[in-house]
Amino acid sequence: MDDLVLKLYGIRCVAEELPSERDRNFLITADTGEKFVLKIFNSEDKPFLASQNWVLKHLSQRVSFCQSVITGLSGRMLGYWEGQYVRLLTYLPGVPLAEIRPHTSGLLHDLGRKIGQLTHALADFDHYAVHRDFHWDLANGNRVVSEYAELVTNDRLRELVLKCRFEPDSRLRRSVIHGDANDYNVLVDPESMTVSGLIDFGDMVYSYTVGDLAIAIAYAVLDKPDPFAVADEIVQGYESEFVLLDEEQEALWPLVRLRLAMSVCLAAHQSREHPENQYLTISQRAIEETLPRICTDE
Repeated sequence: MDDLVLKLYGIRCVAEELPSERDRNFLITADTGEKFVLKIFNSEDKPFLASQNWVLKHLSQRVSFCQSVITGLSGRMLGYWEGQYVRLLTYLPGVPLAEIRPHTSGLLHDLGRKIGQLTHALADFDHYAVHRDFHWDLANGNRVVSEYAELVTNDRLRELVLKCRFEPDSRLRRSVIHGDANDYNVLVDPESMTVSGLIDFGDMVYSYTVGDLAIAIAYAVLDKPDPFAVADEIVQGYESEFVLLDEEQEALWPLVRLRLAMSVCLAAHQSREHPENQYLTISQRAIEETLPRICTDE
C-alpha cells in the first residue's frame, strides 16, 4: 500500500488495514503525521464510484462531518491500481458509536440532528448511478426477507423476521440517502460526546428519504432497555433540522424493524457465502435480543 499511495498521491506513508464488509480499507499515516483513509474497491462499477466522489464533493460544501476526496497526482478523484479502483479520503477522528457507552441523551439528539442535516444537504443531490437495484435498499426489504429468511436457523427469530415485512406507501418521499448510518459508520468525539463523522457511502441509493433516520435508529436502539425512548431522542434531533411528514412518521418504526430483519437475513446469506468474514455478523447478537422488544406496538 505504501507504494500505491506514493505513486498515485505523492505521499510517503505507512498503511494499516481496517475491517470492512466488501471493500478493503487502510488507515494511511503520512510521514508528516497527517492521516488519510485509502479504499480499494471490490466493485468495478465506475459510474457508482464516481457518484460517491460527487456526493462527497457536494456534502463538503454543506456539512462538516463527512470525508473529502483527495485528488491524485493525475488530477482525478478516482485512481486505478493493479486492476482495481482506489480512492484516498480525509481522515475523520472519532470512535465508532458502537464502542461508546453510555449513549447519552445529548449524543442521541446530536445523532438525529446530524442525520437531519445530511437529509437536508442531500435534498438537491442526484446522480443516475444511485438509481439502482440494491439488496440493502429498504424498498427491497420485503424481497430480501422472502428470499433469505429460510436461512435463519433460530426458529423464533425467523418467525419475527417474517412479520417485519413493510407495506409500501407511495406517499413516502424519495431522495438520495447514505443508506448505512449504522453504529460503526457513525463516529463520535468521546470528549464532547457529539457525532464527529459519518463514513462509507458504499450503500448510497435513491430510496425513501426517511430511510437514513430509520437505519440510524435501528442500530442505535440495539441493546437498549428502552428502545422507544432512544428513538424519540433521535427523532427530536432530526426534526430540528428536517421535519417529517405524517406518513413518514407512520412508516418510521416499520422501516426500523424491516432494516433489522434485512440485516438478519443478509447476514445469514453472506455468512454462508463467506464464513471467514466475522464482520458480517458483528451486530447479530444485539439484533436477536432487540428485535423481539420492538416488534410490539410502541
